[in-house]
Amino acid sequence: MRRQQLLGKLLILAAVGGSLIAAAQQQPSAPPGQQDAQPPVEQTQPAATPPSSVQSQPATTPPEPGDIQPPVTPSVPPPVPPPAKPEPSKSEAPKPAASKSEGAKSEASKSEAAKSDSSKSEGAKPDAAKSESPKPPRARSAHPGAGAAGDQTPSGQQSGTAGQSAMGQPGASQAGAGQSAPVRSGATPQQGAEPAGAGAARAAPARPVAPRVPLPPFSFAAVERLAQDRASKPYRNRSTKLPDAIAKLTYEEYHDIRFQRTSSLWYDRALFEVQFFHRGFNFDRRVNIAEVSGGVSRPVLYNPAMFDFGPRVPKVAFPADLGFAGFRIHYPLNTPAYKDELMVFLGASYFRVLGRNQVYGLSARGLAIDTGAASGEEFPYFTDFWLVKPEPTARTMTIFALLDSPGITGAYQFDVRPGTTTQVQVTAELYPRRQIAKLGIAPLTSMFLYGENSGNHRFDDYRPEVHDSDGLMTERGTGEWMWRPLVNPKELRVNRFMDEHPRGFGLVQRDRDFTHYQDNEAHYERRPSYFVEPLGDWGKGGVELVEIPSDEEIHDNVVAFWVPDAPVQPQKPMTFSYLLSAYTGTTQWPPGGKVIATHFARVVNGTTVVPGVRRVIVDFAGGDLDTLAGAQPLQAAASATGGEIDDIRVERLVANGVWRVSMRMKTNGDKPVDLRCYLTLYGEALTETWTYLWAPGAQP
Repeated sequence: MRRQQLLGKLLILAAVGGSLIAAAQQQPSAPPGQQDAQPPVEQTQPAATPPSSVQSQPATTPPEPGDIQPPVTPSVPPPVPPPAKPEPSKSEAPKPAASKSEGAKSEASKSEAAKSDSSKSEGAKPDAAKSESPKPPRARSAHPGAGAAGDQTPSGQQSGTAGQSAMGQPGASQAGAGQSAPVRSGATPQQGAEPAGAGAARAAPARPVAPRVPLPPFSFAAVERLAQDRASKPYRNRSTKLPDAIAKLTYEEYHDIRFQRTSSLWYDRALFEVQFFHRGFNFDRRVNIAEVSGGVSRPVLYNPAMFDFGPRVPKVAFPADLGFAGFRIHYPLNTPAYKDELMVFLGASYFRVLGRNQVYGLSARGLAIDTGAASGEEFPYFTDFWLVKPEPTARTMTIFALLDSPGITGAYQFDVRPGTTTQVQVTAELYPRRQIAKLGIAPLTSMFLYGENSGNHRFDDYRPEVHDSDGLMTERGTGEWMWRPLVNPKELRVNRFMDEHPRGFGLVQRDRDFTHYQDNEAHYERRPSYFVEPLGDWGKGGVELVEIPSDEEIHDNVVAFWVPDAPVQPQKPMTFSYLLSAYTGTTQWPPGGKVIATHFARVVNGTTVVPGVRRVIVDFAGGDLDTLAGAQPLQAAASATGGEIDDIRVERLVANGVWRVSMRMKTNGDKPVDLRCYLTLYGEALTETWTYLWAPGAQP
């Protein structure tokens, strides 16, 4: 009986003990407050770049039109463990940290696996989870300044920030605040389990986090990278198609579209203002234009309200993303009361620039490819422009441009300085896609219909002369100045003047006498001259002059550019810098005497014209010549290749003080004659060298 009573008591004690053990197993390992006070270290570290700053960061590289750009990941310095931070409140939920290296991911996996099951019972905090949700980058739409159709990023804006994945989302290796960490491969809850409350006694080791790295401001380097990237890919036309109704505008209809000055970029906020050209007529290609302000690039968006559409323009609906054909820069060049046109970019790689009291004439170009070649010319296009916002009183303005063609890409920087002589400093970084037979650097394009050396027998016109330029002027590497009068040949003529270390060349309008033109509308006497001065050593090569037959003054038929001797090979970058000056008159170019007129005449023996013989007359003035008396023994250093010259005379004209050289030239059948002449005094050259290529049957 007693034994049975003891056995019963033992059974009762066993039952009570089992209940106590079961109850103990159901107790939490640590109070909730203790767990909240010890969150994983990775949850208290700030993100390298908050998602909300995606649109405010400047781009290191402008997006290539039509291509989705990956997020920019700046180089990261050696990581430093972050200082301890207080626990964030609900409304200040920590942002996701930047992506870690593979080693950091492995360490994160171990730490996340070490979280206790009780932390899972906490559940995700709704507010914190909501504030942590990454904001995806805004959709990128096509618009001017951002690229051609299909672009998804405005020019100069980035598609992601440091610490974002390729999809534009913040790094996914971080668990959200208050959320349980996912189970990583290679670590199970059993493998990584720790005793209850272990997190309070021993914090997880701090892991290095990449600090926030600000992206550099937009600069010319970004355009260089984009040009280099394009060169590595096949060429494609990035312009959007122009609706037929706009593409078929006539000249009169197109010129009835006028930009409203009040819509100008920087209107009444700076000395410089920018107006834009509508697409249509021959200007069908779209160029993307962006403004760079504070190191950030923002697209300039097209809006039909910027323009006045005259009665000649057909009533059509203009697409909202039509874009622009080009732009022009205005500046108070001639009077403070009005901002005159200073510079214009319109069509292919053409641009024009004006100095004080000048009117538009010849053009400059970004690049010339195979001009005058039998294979045909390739015309590169400026596809993108970035206009750097000047300070309100700044007297210089900077423009970045991207050039593209099937054979080459280029990054350009233009620094414009207005004045009586307006100067444009040009830097070109070129990235060839293929081998190019003839590459024209700093090309100049002009019009020459006829001049005093033409005789005007081909044209029934009351005007004595019609031309934007009347000569090619060069300064050779040796210091010799040369002048080559232009002609309008009967067939294509291409001449190259070989040189080494050139100092300059240009197409010049030297004749400034209105009576020599008699055109009160065109004002050819006010057309600018362009002179190119290389910055740095251009090495060996030559200035090439291309003269094309023309019967109308509306056509540019003269081109001059530098052709380097070095072969143009694919994937071999080339750099050229130069200063382009737009001027009317100067004693600097050339510094001495210069040619002011060239004439040819028949040689007559009695009443009979002597065949194969011409009288050549060259007039010089300027420099020391203007101070010399007629008794000074000036001599003409004249020569002829392919023919003969004799009867050389030098005299000073009493009426105007001009020094005249007269010589008789004998041709050798149908062979061209290359003529040269300059004036000397006691063996010292006083003038530039006049050079001329006489082609029998092709000139008067």
